[in-house]
Amino acid sequence: MLRKSTNAGRRSATMTGVLLIAGLITGLFSVVPVIDGADYLVMASSNENQVLLGAFFQLLMIVAYVGIPILMYPLLSKHHKSLALGSVAFGIIAGVFIILGVIILLLLLSASQEFAKVGTLYAMYFQTLGELLREGRDLVNHVATTLAFVLAMFLFNYIFYRTTLVPRWLSVWGLIGSTSSILASLLFMIRFIGLDTTYMMLNIPIAFQQLVLAIWLIIRGFNPTEQDSVTN
Repeated sequence: MLRKSTNAGRRSATMTGVLLIAGLITGLFSVVPVIDGADYLVMASSNENQVLLGAFFQLLMIVAYVGIPILMYPLLSKHHKSLALGSVAFGIIAGVFIILGVIILLLLLSASQEFAKVGTLYAMYFQTLGELLREGRDLVNHVATTLAFVLAMFLFNYIFYRTTLVPRWLSVWGLIGSTSSILASLLFMIRFIGLDTTYMMLNIPIAFQQLVLAIWLIIRGFNPTEQDSVTN
């Protein structure tokens, strides 16, 4: 029985590590430069494939964002059920916001295509609509989605810290990185910072922690002396 539980924990660790890396990769490929440029209304329709590819990879992010907390739940719930359930809830919320972000991205593409048809006749209308859609997409992607997933990360890193399923230096790094990323999203939400160097620097700690955690889980797995113990 103990061997079966240990083997299950090892598989869970490996799959979680793979999903963490997949989340980072799909996140990078979901970036759509033409939407972020000043002439996005002109460029989006002429670079339709780039926009659609970005939407595709953004949808793939759901597998990681929702899958990681669900995959971790059976193990983490043994140690702290309410926090493990909270991480699953935040992961699902992040998945919903990802879908919303994709919808807004596709609406931006449609607006660009319509703008290409009418030319400058309704330029002011399309510019206003485009800016509203783009601002909404930024808030969904960089505030709502990020906050939901990072809160899920914060919760299971806290469980890691309490249980030493992974080394404490790694879970502490995750807690600090999660807090830094939450701060970045909140500062962006109140327009204190933009999608600039400061925003990126505040998000770098959690990105690298996810990468290191993924590698650790794939190579080493969870601490075998802790994964079968239960704390109240």
